Amino acid sequence: MTDRNDQISRDMFIAELMRYRKGSVSRRHFLGVTGLGAATAVLGSAMPGLRGAAWAQEGIGDRVVLASWPNYHDPANFEAFAAATGAAVDMNVFGSNEEMLAKLQAGGSGWDVFVPTNYTISTYVAEGLIQPLDLSRIPNYDLASFDARFAEPGTVDGQVYAVSRNWGTTGFAVNTAMLNGAPKPVSWKEFWDMTMDAFSGRSMVHDYQLTTIGNALKYFGYSFNSVDPKELADAEKLLMDAKPHLFAINSDYQPSMRSGDAWMTVCWTGDAKQLHNDMPEIEYVLGKEGGELWSDFLAIAKDAPHPDAAYALINYLLDPAVNAKEVLFHGYPVADKRVLALLPPEMLQDPIMFPAAELLSPLEFGAAVTLTDPNRAELMARFKAA
Repeated sequence: MTDRNDQISRDMFIAELMRYRKGSVSRRHFLGVTGLGAATAVLGSAMPGLRGAAWAQEGIGDRVVLASWPNYHDPANFEAFAAATGAAVDMNVFGSNEEMLAKLQAGGSGWDVFVPTNYTISTYVAEGLIQPLDLSRIPNYDLASFDARFAEPGTVDGQVYAVSRNWGTTGFAVNTAMLNGAPKPVSWKEFWDMTMDAFSGRSMVHDYQLTTIGNALKYFGYSFNSVDPKELADAEKLLMDAKPHLFAINSDYQPSMRSGDAWMTVCWTGDAKQLHNDMPEIEYVLGKEGGELWSDFLAIAKDAPHPDAAYALINYLLDPAVNAKEVLFHGYPVADKRVLALLPPEMLQDPIMFPAAELLSPLEFGAAVTLTDPNRAELMARFKAA
């Protein structure tokens, strides 16, 4: 960082970042005030990717279709990609890996690049829905720079099908201003008990069986990934008891938390970071019983209509300087040490993005069986229909 950025306070940096994300100030203003403009200029001379030549390609067509998660990308990066390549990024937003799988299984998704989570990749390979990647077309991917535990799920039977984008946790966000002096909850048991009591009508869960069922299982101390019929029956009873007390079942929960309609929600890392930055009273909790640790990837659909543009977009998003801008926008940690070296110290020290080891150790990566297990799918369908 430049001397100017070293001098800016943490609160001022976050305030300017939020103003930029909301469109209140220009990109030029944000980079200038925070000192990142000077840093970007220096990095641009050292990293060819910033100058455009390393990822700007001609003849890739006029569009690329990306299927990704809510609040997950910096629109300014997409604008820069389109300006340099002539290919506009059309984004489709989805709320669960089940939704993404069903769309690809149905055919004709029109997607070029999609963002699968670690536990799903082997299923995509088995069903022939994903392309093996030609890494020579992704020069910005340097496996040695990535934390192996977050990158390895992209390789199946020795073939790379997906490259690491970022990682995170699944906990819950709670508006502490609504606790009326009560202690902040620290467990999934408290999450569900409060949902059915003091926060009745104010809690949200994901429209996503992995996290909603998984964190109901944690109430009883079961594995997040359980497919045991007796344990799933216990989780279903809890979910059915909680259903009348929920505000909504929705994976895009930020608007309701920001408006105050919802006071607590199952939540992913980046959403928690974004909410807390804007509303410090909203705090992030990793339930002490455990929960989910996950990593997301960039992959190309088997029937991608614009494969050249797909490779160009993935290579662009993996440019360390571009990826650092993504992190500044969305607040999800990355496994690429080249990117970490470009981030402000306050982000690297943020406990939402980088939780303490004792909070991470009980977490589980999602298991492939949960994606296709019929009992979990049917349970979620009954829960939503109730």
